[in-house]
Amino acid sequence: MKRAVSESKPFPTKLFLFAFFGWTFDFYDLVLLGFLKDDVGKAFHLTHQTEAWMLGVALGTSGLGGIVCGALADRVGKRTMLSSTILLYSFGSVIAGLAPNIWIFLIGRGIVGLGVGGEWAIGHAMVAEAMRSEARGRGSALLQAGEPVGVGLAAIAGYLIAPRVGWRAVMVASAATALLALFARRSMHLPNEVSARVAIRRKDIIPRLPRLASAWLLGVFKLGTYWTCYTWLPSFLVKEMHQSVSRSLQLVACAQVGQFTGMLVFGNVADKLGRRPAFSIFSVITAIAVALLAYRWEYLADHRLLFWAVMVVFGFGSGCTAGFGALLAELYPTELRSMMMGTTYNLARAAQLGAPLLVAWAVAQNGLAGGLTVPVVLAILTATWVWVLPETKGIALPTLER
Repeated sequence: MKRAVSESKPFPTKLFLFAFFGWTFDFYDLVLLGFLKDDVGKAFHLTHQTEAWMLGVALGTSGLGGIVCGALADRVGKRTMLSSTILLYSFGSVIAGLAPNIWIFLIGRGIVGLGVGGEWAIGHAMVAEAMRSEARGRGSALLQAGEPVGVGLAAIAGYLIAPRVGWRAVMVASAATALLALFARRSMHLPNEVSARVAIRRKDIIPRLPRLASAWLLGVFKLGTYWTCYTWLPSFLVKEMHQSVSRSLQLVACAQVGQFTGMLVFGNVADKLGRRPAFSIFSVITAIAVALLAYRWEYLADHRLLFWAVMVVFGFGSGCTAGFGALLAELYPTELRSMMMGTTYNLARAAQLGAPLLVAWAVAQNGLAGGLTVPVVLAILTATWVWVLPETKGIALPTLER
């Protein structure tokens, strides 16, 4: 691959802040249900099996959102579509919060997924294109660090605020993020990007499908590691590990501090050692930490400081999700970037529709240890599969050759 010469681009502060806060609240809306699912389940009289499906709806529709919104961004402009996706997932939260029955609730969650799916690819594509090539990994990681911030906010909302005001109020209030999009469109003068404005031909896409499939499978393994942990971890801590609500919040907070730190470190490792070594190292760290939670949680529960430390390490290893923005941007040409990034990442996230069901099955077979064995296996698969993809550290972003 062609290596880039050193560039003197300034850091795109305004663009980055808009994308960062959009992604933070995007992920907050997506993961919030993990902290509210017990209350929602009681309100709609759901079985545990139905709760598992409920958790996967937004993950499933995010795949469609990534394809459609990404394609539109390449045609009409990324800035316009980035604002539109924030409005979309905010609208979905309002519908879910006001839903009179489970079917309307699921429609709302589906809309949340559509907005979330579009927002990720567009924001990361814009930041990657605005960054110097030798710092692209760090810029992508810093943007992705909005993810643990969003989870931390969701934990506070679920553990502390929802018991006082109810889950409906929490979901409706989360729609206030729509103000971010309106403010940005009116007040922030973001760089105008050039949309593709060219007809995308079948022969532009078909040769890239094998690479898309390989990158998608990497996403399935890595995001599977994440979602098989985080959609069940709040319940595991309280029900299976018998932790109090306050201590569960502390443990989740430890993981988010670890993940935030891990993402920042991952960006530096990826820019220095390469994308593939960074993914492997961090995935192995994740596997070790989750294995300790799966098979030694009783010992950890008796040693509070060690429990906190393992949660920090678990979060740190999860920081390798910060690598997808730069990696995928470097795999696809500018004219197709938003669409193909959105398709790859969000179809991988859509595959997580089955993650809660897989964990539910594993828990039924072998309890907590069975449930957490799933992400251990997926983390090991991530560490090995990433080597199928080319190393893209420091390359110039590709364009179509016509």
